[in-house]
Amino acid sequence: MASRQSLAQRGIGALLLALAWLPAAAQSTYFVATDGIDAPAGGSEAAPWASITYALDSVPAGSLILVEPGLYQGRIRIRGVFNPPVTIRSRQPYRALLRHDATVLTVYSDTVGVDGIVIEGFDIAHSGPGSAALVVQIQSLGAGVARRITLRDNILHDSYNNDILKINNAAREIRVLGNLFYNQSGSDEHIDINSVDDVLVEGNVFFNDFVASGRVNGNDTSSYIVIKDSNGEDDIYLGAQDVRVRRNIFLNWQGINGSNFVLCGEDGHPWYEAFEVLVENNLMLGNSANEMRAAFGVKGCRDVTFRANTVVGDLPGLAFAFRLNREASNQVLQNIHFYNNIWSDPTGSMDRFSTTPPADTASFELDRNGYWNGGSAIPQNAADLVNSDDDASALIGDPALPIQTGLVTPVWNPGSGMFGGGFARIADVFEHLALIYGRPGSAGVGIGQARGDQMPADDLLGQPRGAEPSLGALEPEDIDLIFRNGFEN
Repeated sequence: MASRQSLAQRGIGALLLALAWLPAAAQSTYFVATDGIDAPAGGSEAAPWASITYALDSVPAGSLILVEPGLYQGRIRIRGVFNPPVTIRSRQPYRALLRHDATVLTVYSDTVGVDGIVIEGFDIAHSGPGSAALVVQIQSLGAGVARRITLRDNILHDSYNNDILKINNAAREIRVLGNLFYNQSGSDEHIDINSVDDVLVEGNVFFNDFVASGRVNGNDTSSYIVIKDSNGEDDIYLGAQDVRVRRNIFLNWQGINGSNFVLCGEDGHPWYEAFEVLVENNLMLGNSANEMRAAFGVKGCRDVTFRANTVVGDLPGLAFAFRLNREASNQVLQNIHFYNNIWSDPTGSMDRFSTTPPADTASFELDRNGYWNGGSAIPQNAADLVNSDDDASALIGDPALPIQTGLVTPVWNPGSGMFGGGFARIADVFEHLALIYGRPGSAGVGIGQARGDQMPADDLLGQPRGAEPSLGALEPEDIDLIFRNGFEN
């Protein structure tokens, strides 16, 4: 039987990560460096190219482009069609810094599209105040399609204008895996998922800590993730569709009190702004004193499922769990489902469970969730369509989740090469937050009592759920972390 120690302690996780960063034997490997030269004869380790864009224009499908440490300034055009995909990787994790005073990475299609590119291990941010909008944008333009783009194990942070990552205009098959996001700007998001198809957001850490970046916290930013369709029939999609937000960790809210960790729909349009949306296995931590609207929100959408999530902490807000509503010309919400979640306020300060105007939602299901308000009654509000007493299979009681005192925001310190809390890799940050703040006690309410037909096969750490799954994002028993499932491809 395996000993009870973390992946990092065993060293196995670090070994697997190191092996993952080695080029495959049959792979052609090329190099980019700050002192390189963009010339046809270049691209070797001895004579590297100077820019990622030139490298992409020069390599065959299936190649690996290793980017040496250093500061790379200016717009980087991510382009080309590759099958199998090309991987662009920081040779030393997070030591290649990509900076610009406008959009740093533009992943734009043209007449032939942009297809089959993986971007790994970079530190990507605006260069400072006064920057133009967006840090990274993925979109289809012209006759081509932006598709099969993966962002993996990157630090994406400090937009000084608009979103950190925007995925829009009919992009599809986009994967955002194992990254760390913090500090967007103004009334915008970490990720804006907008009029697209088949987007997976998995294994990421989302938080804000503006002071740690030398910025003022104005409590004026919007949701961490929004899923919507702002442009209607201007592209081939009417409504964002098939979007999965799973196995992520959200913490340290510093935004406005009208926004959410995750929001479906936002713009008040007369079409369904999003549909076929799945939000599962996420850990949402209420460790901040800043007020939000609710942890989760849906406006003018249909066919949205929120299941096996853990929402825990003081989480001051206008509602603790969720808001379902319409704005402006929105459609009435249809088929909104909540299964196997834990909503736990150990401080007992939950004074409203949801804000759900009855006229705004035509159909919903609330079944087999866990509720805890520090020993006080779960608040019921006759003005709301959805209350905990609508859950005929409700489990009321303490899930025995750890308190959040001592939580350190995992801001990246390039000087020390460590994240806040003393971690060298994003995967280590993720594992620490999950195990320290997301694992219920063995005597907690909801152990082995989930509704099986509405349970993901895995949990927050990718472990199999087993035959008798428990409520919430993470199974409570001691978990053997030696063999862990990887992120979905």
